[in-house]
Amino acid sequence: MGGRGIAIGGGGIGMLVLLVAALICGVDPRQLLNGTQDTTQIGQPPVAGNTTARQPDQNREFASRVLGSTEDAWGQILPQQARRRYTAPRLTIYEDQISSACGYTSSAVGPFYCPGDQRLYLDFGFFDELARQFKAPGDFAQAYVIAHEVGHHVQNLLGTMDKVQRSGNNSRLSVALELQADCYAGVWANFAQKQGVLETGDPEEALKAASAVGDDTIQRRSQGYVVPDSFTHGSSQERMQWFARGMQSGDMRQCETFR
Repeated sequence: MGGRGIAIGGGGIGMLVLLVAALICGVDPRQLLNGTQDTTQIGQPPVAGNTTARQPDQNREFASRVLGSTEDAWGQILPQQARRRYTAPRLTIYEDQISSACGYTSSAVGPFYCPGDQRLYLDFGFFDELARQFKAPGDFAQAYVIAHEVGHHVQNLLGTMDKVQRSGNNSRLSVALELQADCYAGVWANFAQKQGVLETGDPEEALKAASAVGDDTIQRRSQGYVVPDSFTHGSSQERMQWFARGMQSGDMRQCETFR
């Protein structure tokens, strides 16, 4: 689970309420937006000019901090809201290519979660691409991508991923799975905001990232037209809407994307 489609505080609540209202009323929120921790590093030597590759320790520290925050959040949320104990995924940071329980993968896939080994795999080159090509920079945009993958881990713990996989190649269920992971990322963001972790502008960064990796946005950039029947992760509008719903409510039970 993962790939380019997902991957990924203060004043934030007011903006979030405005964005949710815009979504409900059918306004494109982008109009508003415009005006534990077992880490491994493999692959080729850093390429000159690639800032993320030149600072692997900082990348590892950042990812570990975000993952620690998700562990704190889901360690409380999952027992309270789903009566399940939370066990954290492990983190692997890689460059270029990696072999996991889900097979051999290149960095072209982007961040992904593998249910077979319950690991989250990150190539920080994706975040450079997110900032440069998709115009969604910022630490919290990156944190959103990580939290989305952790959302898949939560789905794995609850058996949701297994049910979807057993259903076969169903694009509707695939989209629902991804949108639920976006909503779970929003639930984590709600917890982080209550803990005083978020800064001004953080929710907007996450919503920009969610919009940037919508299937329609990616298809329009890559081929010039949109094919809704081929969606695997949901439209930009849907991804923003479900993240916003999770962040507004803080309730994973509000993330019923399969209905």
